[in-house]
Amino acid sequence: MAKKKSQGVKWLPFILILVIAAGLWQLTPPSGLSAPAWHSAIIFVATIASIVAKVLPIGAVGIIGITVFALAYAAGDKTASGAITTALSELNSSLIWLIVVAFMIARGFIKTGLGRRIALQMIRLLGKRTLGLAYGLAFADLILSPAMPSNTARCGGVIYPIADSLARSFDSHPEDESRSKIGTFLITCIGNINDVTAALFMTGYTGNLLAVKLAANAGVTLSWGSWFMAALLPCLVSLLIVPLLVYWLTRPEIKHTPDAPDLARKELAQMGSMARGEWLMLATVGVLLVLWIFGDTLGVDATTASFVGLSILLLSGVLTWEDVKSEKGAWDTLIWFAALLMMANQLKKLGFTSWFGNLIGDSIGSTMHGTSWVIILLLLNAAYFYTHYFFASGNAQIAALYAVFLGVGLHLNIPAAPMALMLAFTSSLYCSLTQYTHARGPILFGAGYVSTGVWWRTGFIISLFNQAVFLTVGLAWWKVLGLY
Repeated sequence: MAKKKSQGVKWLPFILILVIAAGLWQLTPPSGLSAPAWHSAIIFVATIASIVAKVLPIGAVGIIGITVFALAYAAGDKTASGAITTALSELNSSLIWLIVVAFMIARGFIKTGLGRRIALQMIRLLGKRTLGLAYGLAFADLILSPAMPSNTARCGGVIYPIADSLARSFDSHPEDESRSKIGTFLITCIGNINDVTAALFMTGYTGNLLAVKLAANAGVTLSWGSWFMAALLPCLVSLLIVPLLVYWLTRPEIKHTPDAPDLARKELAQMGSMARGEWLMLATVGVLLVLWIFGDTLGVDATTASFVGLSILLLSGVLTWEDVKSEKGAWDTLIWFAALLMMANQLKKLGFTSWFGNLIGDSIGSTMHGTSWVIILLLLNAAYFYTHYFFASGNAQIAALYAVFLGVGLHLNIPAAPMALMLAFTSSLYCSLTQYTHARGPILFGAGYVSTGVWWRTGFIISLFNQAVFLTVGLAWWKVLGLY
């Protein structure tokens, strides 16, 4: 019997982080910072470092972070009950529960087979050419994304198996040079497109909700509808052009795939007609979209809407309570999200975020006095984007750097909405830079179709394109919307 992969502590990085944190704790706080602000920052950075170093699974790191924060009275609370209340304060965050419940709802796509059916239908309609296959998979991802916040599950669990099956059906295999026939193109494309669909909807990626919360701390409020409207035009441009760019960069040998629609039809025939569960899942998603888009008018909060959707699925039997309990990603997200948000909020309340942002802003401002805010936005966003080479988690970077870069931008008089939106969308778009910068990466890279060189080259070029789109089309669109 094969041994299970160890989930034990990585003691060397853990001890190193602990020693550094303990040493910093003894130092006098820098001028302008209180002791609670300094101590909270140390625990926060140590928590992020532990996540990046994968000392333990992210949920376990979150539990330890909450524990240490409470034991250390890090926020300056005077009583033990006050300290633990502060440490647990974000467990009742409506934004966290929105993403947790959306995870549970997304399980219905896989359980009912609706996600696979949608992808196969797209292949049936668009799959006569290799490029059409890519657009078919892209539109399938697009349809699933508003109600499936785990883009790893969406791309790795629904889209990738179909792309892999298609590649093999055209005699393109990962273990030899035949991968270049079509496999390299399809796998590279679905990863880069997944970044765009993640950016389009607030509920398309867990990190989006973290960015929304941190933006709110800086005074920028984003609803589900306002996020969607801001993302709509630049994301559609990227969605239409990225497959063409990847096609040009990877140059698949097979250009025409006349048999693909027939393969999709055979798969659909085996699935049979849509079952009751699929219809109910489809109807539930329709209800959710209406409530998310028109929630302000109808008086229904986005989180309440997600609970409505989950309740429908439970009452109809599409999901069972066992399904809900077994959705590990949701419960994992609840813990680590609550831990990081709590610390980020305390850093804001205690003045650390503004202090650090002003410190960096003053340094940059002295060298870029008189420079257009658009140029400064471009440079800050590029710095935030390519810092991701040093992170193995998109969420970890958002938690560590989003508020800091936003604070720097605001200090340098960049309009709040463009600054907050650029960083938020970038937090989805940087996920395909390398094969290790997102949890989806190991699934796609591990398939063997894409070499490291192709992945990095394509990821970098697509990153330049996406930034150009959002800094031109995006800024112009946000001006039309009256966001600045």
